[in-house]
Amino acid sequence: MASFLQLLLAWLGGCGCAGRLMPPSQGARAGSLRGNVSQRWERPLMRSRRSWVWNQFFVIEEYAGPEPVLIGRLHTDVDRGEGRIKYVLTGEGAGTVFVIDEKTGNIHVTKTLDREEKSQYTLLAQAVDRASNRPLEPPSEFIIKVQDINDNPPVFLHGPYHATVPEMSNVGTSVIQVTAHDADDPAYGNSARLVYTVLEGLPFFSVDPQTGVIRTATPNMDRETQQEFLVVVQAKDMGGHAGGLSGSTTVTVTLSDVNDNPPRFPQSSYQFSVVETAPPGSAVGRLRAHDPDEGENALLAYSILDGGDGAEAFAIHTDALGQDGIITVKKPLDFESRHSYTFRVEATNTLIDPQYIRKGPFKDMATVRITVEDADEPPAFSRSDYHLAVYENSPPGTLLGKVTAVDLDSPAAPSGNGKRGGAGAGVGWGLCGLASVCLVCESYSCSVCTWLPRQPDAPGSPPSSRYSILPHTDPERYFSINPQDGTILTSVPLDRELLPWHNMTVVATELDSPTQASHVQVAIQILDVNDNPPQLEHSYEPFVCDNAAPGHLVQLIRAVDRDEDGNVSRIIIRSPLGARDPNVTVRDNKDNSASLLLRAARLPTQGGSLLVPLELVDGGSPTRTGSPTLTVSICRCRRDGAMHSCGAEALGSPAGLSTGALLAILACVGTLLALVLLFVALRRQKQAALLPFEEEDVRENIITYDDEGGGEEDTEGLRHGRPAEPRRCPSTTSAAPPLPAGRAPPPALPALLADPPAPAAPRRGQLPGGPPERSGRRPLRPPLRLHPGVRL
Repeated sequence: MASFLQLLLAWLGGCGCAGRLMPPSQGARAGSLRGNVSQRWERPLMRSRRSWVWNQFFVIEEYAGPEPVLIGRLHTDVDRGEGRIKYVLTGEGAGTVFVIDEKTGNIHVTKTLDREEKSQYTLLAQAVDRASNRPLEPPSEFIIKVQDINDNPPVFLHGPYHATVPEMSNVGTSVIQVTAHDADDPAYGNSARLVYTVLEGLPFFSVDPQTGVIRTATPNMDRETQQEFLVVVQAKDMGGHAGGLSGSTTVTVTLSDVNDNPPRFPQSSYQFSVVETAPPGSAVGRLRAHDPDEGENALLAYSILDGGDGAEAFAIHTDALGQDGIITVKKPLDFESRHSYTFRVEATNTLIDPQYIRKGPFKDMATVRITVEDADEPPAFSRSDYHLAVYENSPPGTLLGKVTAVDLDSPAAPSGNGKRGGAGAGVGWGLCGLASVCLVCESYSCSVCTWLPRQPDAPGSPPSSRYSILPHTDPERYFSINPQDGTILTSVPLDRELLPWHNMTVVATELDSPTQASHVQVAIQILDVNDNPPQLEHSYEPFVCDNAAPGHLVQLIRAVDRDEDGNVSRIIIRSPLGARDPNVTVRDNKDNSASLLLRAARLPTQGGSLLVPLELVDGGSPTRTGSPTLTVSICRCRRDGAMHSCGAEALGSPAGLSTGALLAILACVGTLLALVLLFVALRRQKQAALLPFEEEDVRENIITYDDEGGGEEDTEGLRHGRPAEPRRCPSTTSAAPPLPAGRAPPPALPALLADPPAPAAPRRGQLPGGPPERSGRRPLRPPLRLHPGVRL
């Protein structure tokens, strides 16, 4: 078989492909020139066409024989078989993939070729002189094509695939298209002609054999029954015939949901319970209707069908996921008034597809029964808040009103609406309606009163609640409350101008259960009474020039009233009745202001003042009157009317001192005061420095000696300033200790000196400066002996 293929290739490449491309005339011409080849080639420009004998060559891919395969032969007319011609091959694969016999021109392939890697090779062939390597012909290009065989199976490059199709789709609904790729040559035979078939997934899906489009093949596929399908698709080349190569891929088909299932409650009735103290908004229970669909197709809305007490006391809403219905308390419950509620609940799909409306209705109903459980409840006030009022300055103990709370668990507690602020709850006396403020009718006269009946306590039964005021809401203890009946009283007189409103919190606590307590806000308005006389708006300091003419406007004053209606009612400003010849006239402007006008033609001495008494009368009931007095200073003014000097300054310096002169006087006084202080300080410093030296000198300069004194004579000598002559004792006299270096001799003892007489000559035995000797004296007393170390 190999020998046959070689012969076939040789025939196709040589005999079949090699032919004389030249006309016979040129062949004869070439034969005539065979003996003179060099002479013929020396004129290449004279040639009009080439003399190659060759054609396009082919080689079958993937062929592997024992020897190189002959694929063709190159030949030129100048080759006469003399062996002088050498064939040379260059280009793609020359020398490696393709080799040429330089003598015969036969071309062989040496390797197995793959068309999918390279489909053709371009080479250059040339005939040269063997001896001189001189080209005998110009290089000529030719192509070797690799002939395809079916050696590549189809491949799905993008597999595996995933697709989605709605459930309940009609037959023939397109799902997805799969495409396989065959690397073989589509232009040669059926190697790349593919056919698609379904290997797995029947009978639900089919595939178009030519395009690879997968379609549904079964109607009414239900996602709730089976959501996912696995489809295996095969692609086979050679047109699907036997012997062709094939490849396969998987397609995962998911059915998407549609709203084709209505919701259904798993049970027809539900039972819940709730304590009566549950506040509004508290959750009572959950219920869920089952919907096999998913996503937005399974979203539900819940509602209460009955419009009776169930809808009034409870509400139902859907949770955040849109699946559960949550029942909540809508209004406060009362076990004593009603023990249970029964109503129906409906669950409905929020999104309904008209295409599947035939599978409806898309809603369901269930019965719900809720039992109210009894609980220990705190006292309930008759109102949510209280508004009371009292006039200011009322005496302590004035009644404001009363708050009332009832024990809801007590058998005597009212039922029905009266339990929580209805007709059966309220205060036990009338409340007046005055400007939306409740007043106690029994304390004040009222034009309109509304009487609210109070639920009477059982005869002889003690109160069940205790009332108190939270301390931090009434820190000043303006009010007090009766702990038994909730009556609120004033503790101190109140001032509206100080604080017009008081807000406090009252607590009602069960006596038998202190943890059960209720709070209520009580707002108390302090009503105004006319208890403040009018007063001037400001502390005026008017002045008038000493040369002002009568009728001059001295000051514009305004009066105010701190009472509530004082600023809207008129205040009369006038001079007191009976005032004698006032120098200033008060003119009321009738708008709570008045003008002070100069009346006197001649004013008192410059620097004096004018007293202007006033009378301020309000329009309240009873009338309040204020009596302020203004002092108008008489001042010296400049030409433009501005004040120049006033009061004591104007009296003390009629000629006037300039500011510079006053400053100079103050500077001189300050300088003298500073010098005096400096002198005193230096004096004290000098005395303080001498005190330690004097004390030290007195102690250290006492002379010690062992000699007998002269008695009174010595004393007299010292007194007269004559020192006595010292007695000489050869054996016992000791010299006085030397004075320290740099120290002055000690001063005389101040205690022993008096006013000395004229000094006299000292006698024998008398100290220098001692007293003179006297006749008739008694013998001398023993002298005073001073021992060393003894200090005077």
